[in-house]
Amino acid sequence: MEKQVLESSQERTFQYQDFLPSLPVPALDESLSKYLDAVKPFLNQEEYQRTEDIVKKFENGIGKELHEKLLERAKTRRNWLEDWWLNVAYLDLRISTQIHCNIGGPSPYIEHCWPPKEGTQIERACIKTWHILKFWDLLRTEKVPIERSMNEVLDMSQFRKLFCTCRIPGVTRDSISNYFKTETEGECPSHLVVLCRGRVFAFDAIHEGNMLTPPEIFRQLTYIQKTCHSEPDGPGLAALTSSERTKWAELREYLINLDPKNLTLLEKIQRSLFAVCLDDSSPHATPENYTEVTRMGLAGDPTVRWGDKSYNGIFFSNGTCSAFCDHSPFDAMALISMSHYTEKNIIENEGKWKGSNKVRDIPWPEELVFTVDQKIINEIGYAKEFYYKKVSDLQLVNYAFTSFGKALIRKQKLHPDTFVQLAIQLAYYKCHGRPGCCYETAMTRRFYHGRTETVRSCTMEAVEWCKSMLDPSESTYQRLQLMHQAFAKHNKMRRDCENGKGFDRHLLGLLLIAQEQGLPVPELYMDNAFTASGGGGNFVLSTSLTGYTRFNGSAVPMVQHGYGFFYSIRDDRIITSCSSWKSCPETDAEVLCRTVYLCFQDMIQLTIAAQL
Repeated sequence: MEKQVLESSQERTFQYQDFLPSLPVPALDESLSKYLDAVKPFLNQEEYQRTEDIVKKFENGIGKELHEKLLERAKTRRNWLEDWWLNVAYLDLRISTQIHCNIGGPSPYIEHCWPPKEGTQIERACIKTWHILKFWDLLRTEKVPIERSMNEVLDMSQFRKLFCTCRIPGVTRDSISNYFKTETEGECPSHLVVLCRGRVFAFDAIHEGNMLTPPEIFRQLTYIQKTCHSEPDGPGLAALTSSERTKWAELREYLINLDPKNLTLLEKIQRSLFAVCLDDSSPHATPENYTEVTRMGLAGDPTVRWGDKSYNGIFFSNGTCSAFCDHSPFDAMALISMSHYTEKNIIENEGKWKGSNKVRDIPWPEELVFTVDQKIINEIGYAKEFYYKKVSDLQLVNYAFTSFGKALIRKQKLHPDTFVQLAIQLAYYKCHGRPGCCYETAMTRRFYHGRTETVRSCTMEAVEWCKSMLDPSESTYQRLQLMHQAFAKHNKMRRDCENGKGFDRHLLGLLLIAQEQGLPVPELYMDNAFTASGGGGNFVLSTSLTGYTRFNGSAVPMVQHGYGFFYSIRDDRIITSCSSWKSCPETDAEVLCRTVYLCFQDMIQLTIAAQL
């Protein structure tokens, strides 16, 4: 009896969604003052004066009008940014989003249960798939625990997009189809799609009301693999998802016109829980060096991943694995929460299945055989060529810094995330001799459907401190003072952003109001300071903390001459993934990463020296 009482009083995953506060619109004067502060590191005195005049003019003129209109918009919406952000940041993009926007990351099982080993691909794939299905089941029954930050409930809506979600290409703007439903809401698709050697298969994860067990999933995956390995490769239609968006939209329409059955098959993929990808490569991976598995996860064979699916579980031939996701429906933390849950359960069971080996008589997987013609076959060839040309330009390293981690940083009374951010600033300054405009993701999930805000890590305080570190005549005391000032500034910015008091999304909102009203682009956005400081998607450093678990992720740089820098912070180590483009002569991901590690040492030495 007692247990039942407990269960009925248990919180449900989505129960507070309707009570979350609306996303606030910050005060105009505060946002503009923060903006002026943020552009300072990139301007000389004269340029700054000019920008200050532009901002003042904006604040008292058109900016004021736009702000009023934004406040009007916010009155009728619980999140004034949501639709705009989805369109501008993701769905309106016409480049290959699979290359430029998708996120990916290696699974850390090689550190405990599953060291790389040939012949384990299917066995591990079925166990991991089963654990992900268990998470889906928890989500369906709303038993995934609600996440909180300092006792405040966080928005959980992104979790709904982990499953049964797919991006659909459009000629001018994409859309997202989401078929997930909780048990109380109704029926939810329950089939998986499997990609292997250019072919696509599907099977249901539920049979007669019960979920398939790992031995049953093993039977399905083995059947698919044997079929594929004994017959010629399929056409590799999935590669089309890596094309530029308008191109893919047109080809998708062409496919549907070729044979209406193709639409049914495409919908089957769109509705599926997620994609299981069997990749023939065997990337090298060690706990200290994830480079190859991260690279293959983010930019591997395009014919065995469906770039538009919100979740692709990629399983390599040597039993290593990776996740690959469309970024538009959710941010990395939803993925990491699910991955962390899966890992915890895999560790508890020592990477094995300890249940019954009985296999029911379940229907064999069905192959999704598309009707293709010579034009589609040629287009798949072009898509692969375009894809490999682009990703061969990607330089990516994913190493572990093992001298220390969160434990020592906290012991020095420093915030671990700020510690890494300042090290990145110092490293960029050392490598390039100038400040690097930097985007760090802050989450705004305290608000209804909140996603992210930009923390601009390159502050005047950070720059002053970087200069002191490079000036041999500076005293340890002075360097430490400047470092503490830089820390304090960064911590305040992060807090502001998490509380809806950032300025980047606000400035974006004002620009979009102007566009919607058919007004000319205000001068503030045309000013060199706007772009030089990273505005309009021009950040040279695109960075994000992927949390404090064993999971780390990766993405490509935001600009041609930039870096992607993603990191997870553990008690005894910091895992960093750094990317750049080889075709840019002045950037080098390997050099920046190694320099960041040297900066970690310099910073910790500084705090230790101060205590002596």
